[in-house]
Amino acid sequence: MSNRWERRHGTNPRKKDARRDPDRDGLRNIVEMRQGTEPLDEDTDGDGYEDGDELLDELEVSDPLDPDSDDDGVLDGDEDSDEDGVDNEDEDDATERCGFDDDDSDLDGIADEDENDFGTDPNEPDSDGDGVLDGNEDSDEDGVEDEDEDDDVDDECDDQGEDEDDDEDSDEDSDEDAAGSDVDGSASERGAVAWWRVP
Repeated sequence: MSNRWERRHGTNPRKKDARRDPDRDGLRNIVEMRQGTEPLDEDTDGDGYEDGDELLDELEVSDPLDPDSDDDGVLDGDEDSDEDGVDNEDEDDATERCGFDDDDSDLDGIADEDENDFGTDPNEPDSDGDGVLDGNEDSDEDGVEDEDEDDDVDDECDDQGEDEDDDEDSDEDSDEDAAGSDVDGSASERGAVAWWRVP
């Protein structure tokens, strides 16, 4: 790999890292260079479908540089190429290793690939500015917080603590509701202020 390419894309030209995969998208840096994808971004085109999955999907011709490869108005990640009722972006959620679990750039509890499903910004933890993290919202008002909406019951990462809190409940939050109240109804510190913003 050229040093120029490595500097431009944030990898270290002094290291032999052509065979590494720092963004854990299934593509080594040398492949990222050849394909024109970003080596430090698992989803270069922001369509919710990881670069490696787009290139390796045998059922759909998908371009990791084009968020809507077939120009049908549906993002590649939201397509269901094998018609099994599971979006392309969610096909590997139950099988990928926990260290390779989907990015959550703004740490709001919703994977970047799912933010578009809720109309939220993957780089803003509280997209509507109401003091409640996007993941703690219940946008479809079904009693399930958005961060828990598409959890796969077979997702091993939930069992290993990546998506859990310390209360051993199956939810991904503490014993608070989406409005930030404790179970007894009193306001908590988390709900009373935007706790994720550092002054």
